[in-house]
Amino acid sequence: MEYAILLRTGVLNMYAITNRTCNTCLMTSATSLITAASGTAAANELSLHDRLLDEWGMAVVSGDVSAGERLPEPNMDGDATPSRTVTREVTRVLESMGLVSVKRKAGATANPVEQWNILDPQVIQWRLRGPHRISALHELSQLRAAVEPAAARLAASHATAEHWAALTRAAIDMVAHSDHADEAEYLEADILFHRTLLEASGNLMFAALGDVIASTLTGRTHHELMPKVADQTALSWHTEVAALIRKGDGSAAEATMRQIVSESDQAISHIAGDQR
Repeated sequence: MEYAILLRTGVLNMYAITNRTCNTCLMTSATSLITAASGTAAANELSLHDRLLDEWGMAVVSGDVSAGERLPEPNMDGDATPSRTVTREVTRVLESMGLVSVKRKAGATANPVEQWNILDPQVIQWRLRGPHRISALHELSQLRAAVEPAAARLAASHATAEHWAALTRAAIDMVAHSDHADEAEYLEADILFHRTLLEASGNLMFAALGDVIASTLTGRTHHELMPKVADQTALSWHTEVAALIRKGDGSAAEATMRQIVSESDQAISHIAGDQR
């Protein structure tokens, strides 16, 4: 059924002649972590930095450290102890995320959730690892419901041929990997589709939410909230959105995108219920 839609709209022809990748769509926040300082000592410092950042960030987001409480002493495994430089750097990162406030003599204390940069991809990842991950996912689904249908409508007027080809490529790859929807290949295609949609809208604010959507989709997969086999109707909606955007039918693209987001939220509730 999916391929029939694609053939009727000429998608496969465009896919065959367009082999360029939308580089912007493939960027992830993890890229910066790959460029670590060279040398054994620097690599060790990076490791300590990441471990301490994860320990303290998770402690605040999970509620182990309540608002107003000071950050605990580092609890590193083994003999490794973060230097003062590493500790200060980690504190600055957490402060930039709104998770802590730093005051003289008082040190770093946890902030209430209202002060967090709730859309920071790292904060999202910590929330999805915490005890309230389902609530966090539903909030993210509500954000998607407000943004992605509108992005689909705009994309029907603003998408380039490159955007449309990337959407098509992603939809085809999702179909190809649909029997393993809880694995990396499907996730990569899913992220590409939604990043491209936001970028194709022509709205820079929407495009800036690409990492947020990517973190949401990644969290579903990593926390086993994706079905093993993708819903075939939802897959057909993805291919339909690509076709409607190419036709310039904004209203229909918006309505179909709304169905995709709604189905995703319902699937989270269903799988989460089965896990209880």
